[in-house]
Amino acid sequence: MLLKADQWTDYTCLDAGGGEKLEQWNGIILRRPDPQAIWPADASNRMWKNADAVYHRSSSGGGEWEYRKKLPASWTVTYHGLTFKVSPTGFKHTGLFPEQAVNWDWMSSLIRTHRDEDLRILNLFAYTGGATMACAAAGAKEVVHVDAAKGMVAWAKENRDLSHLEDRTIRFIVDDCLKFVEREKRRGRTYHGILMDPPSYGRGPGGELWKLEKELPHLISACLDIFDDNGLFFLINGYTTGFSSVVLEDLMKVLFRNRKAGGTISAGEVALPIAERDLYLPCGIYGRWERND
Repeated sequence: MLLKADQWTDYTCLDAGGGEKLEQWNGIILRRPDPQAIWPADASNRMWKNADAVYHRSSSGGGEWEYRKKLPASWTVTYHGLTFKVSPTGFKHTGLFPEQAVNWDWMSSLIRTHRDEDLRILNLFAYTGGATMACAAAGAKEVVHVDAAKGMVAWAKENRDLSHLEDRTIRFIVDDCLKFVEREKRRGRTYHGILMDPPSYGRGPGGELWKLEKELPHLISACLDIFDDNGLFFLINGYTTGFSSVVLEDLMKVLFRNRKAGGTISAGEVALPIAERDLYLPCGIYGRWERND
């Protein structure tokens, strides 16, 4: 199934094509690479030439932003009552993945429906905390936010304050996600909702090597060890090229069949609608498990 993040008011994908995407973030227009956009861009769209900032890749790796007008170091966007800091980074990102709003909405709806259950939620590879804030705002009793990057966790705390969620129980942890999960098992802690957004490749704070195809089955199995017997949802996001949603769905079917009775598994892609072109920009895959009530 293709899930479309079409409920934004502060964000719009204005166009995509020619290996780039053109986005409007609360009035500021950014142009940056996107390898999925292999079709031609709309040559009649003048906004391509009027972008406020353009990200240029370097032949030696990485890249840099070209600012065509003076921009603030950061600004904010809002979504369904949440406020997030946006800031262009040296790795072309902005601190937010707007396509993930479809998953925020799904989790928020489940939490609101079952908030009388005192739900504990674990967010792994949690980045700047879009999902963390959505789950906390929806009424989760506790949200545990884990990421190996200290700077991203600090950014997530800013988003908590911007969204006025200081009174919610959110634990921010800088740690290797798998090691944290294994320690939670030894502590006997369980979670009613687990979500993860693992990278294709990376290293933990102690130099631990992570490669998705090799490590994901073990990570899911470890998370199932701390998934509560009355677990509500389990979400996996993926951005690895060539790792299809069918593979992810099959992996979940096998692992959940052995470890967790009942529930419904679904998988597919998430995408952003491209304004006025009747096209959708694919932005990764998802796999979901949801308790059958």
